Amino acid sequence: MSSTDRDVDHALAYPEPPASPLWHRHSARLRPLTDAQRRRNLALLDLAQRKPRTRAA
Repeated sequence: MSSTDRDVDHALAYPEPPASPLWHRHSARLRPLTDAQRRRNLALLDLAQRKPRTRAA
């Protein structure tokens, strides 16, 4: 069987489009959590670990 132009997938012949500029956040700096946020996260984590898991019906 010979290969013809019809066998070529033209969608693969082009390079991927560039990534969205929204994916690149070089200037955005993470802010550290405040003590209140840290305490709340710990309390929610503790509650989630103690609570029995429920199964979806």
